[in-house]
Amino acid sequence: MTGLRGVGKTVLLNEIQRIAEKNNYQTIFVEAYEDKPLGALLVPYLRTLLFKLDRLAGLGNKAKRALAVLKSFVSSLKLSYGEITLGLDIDPEFGTADSGDLEIDLPQLFVAVAEAALDRDCAVAVLVDEMQYLSTKELGALIMAMHKLQQKQLPMVLLAAGLPILPGLTGESNSYAERLFSFPNIGELSREDAYKALKDPALAASVDFEKGALEKIYENTKGYPYFLQEWGYKAWNLAESSPITQKVVNQATAKVIEELDNNFFKVRFDRLTP
Repeated sequence: MTGLRGVGKTVLLNEIQRIAEKNNYQTIFVEAYEDKPLGALLVPYLRTLLFKLDRLAGLGNKAKRALAVLKSFVSSLKLSYGEITLGLDIDPEFGTADSGDLEIDLPQLFVAVAEAALDRDCAVAVLVDEMQYLSTKELGALIMAMHKLQQKQLPMVLLAAGLPILPGLTGESNSYAERLFSFPNIGELSREDAYKALKDPALAASVDFEKGALEKIYENTKGYPYFLQEWGYKAWNLAESSPITQKVVNQATAKVIEELDNNFFKVRFDRLTP
């Protein structure tokens, strides 16, 4: 999923995780950020996942093998064991996922994890937020890993979110990325959905919005989800009774703009180059 900040990509990833777990998926949710290698992000979650798979049906060779491969993977990372606390009382599987080349090692590790999941008759969903922060090498390794899983028809899927530059970054890192993934764009809500986003939570608390109030908020926000939240929040706090009127929305507007200028826009402005 691609889109600007504040359109709800993370909310959607969290909802996808909830649906996946309800349908017998084991899930891993990581948030990428600058200066944190992909391997270091994934390892603690994969460790937890594999221990869980190992417990699902007694002793299992596939899960134990995957833990051994994970230990090999960690040993090949340019990180100390202090930076990744693994705590595995198990010997590494030498010769698998330990070359030190992420584009070789990550596919081997993911195959081992997916085989363990298959052995336990479940699937794995890997969810990555802020994916644009991954390096070209890391993106390429992740794409190659998913391609290998697809070729072997193993039960592991990748769902990710990032800024609109993400499709271009994946294309630069691997030429077949556009064939492997779809890139739905997450943007502004329609007028109908914007009204629903404001009205439904209010109605749950026995409060309504006048039509003119909804129209004014939509005019101000153009359906941008984060702005809808801000206008709804300020209008709710200013309103003394139901329904919330256009007059209340007009009063809220000055407070919303001040809040956005001091926080939302300031953070972005301060990151601009001269």
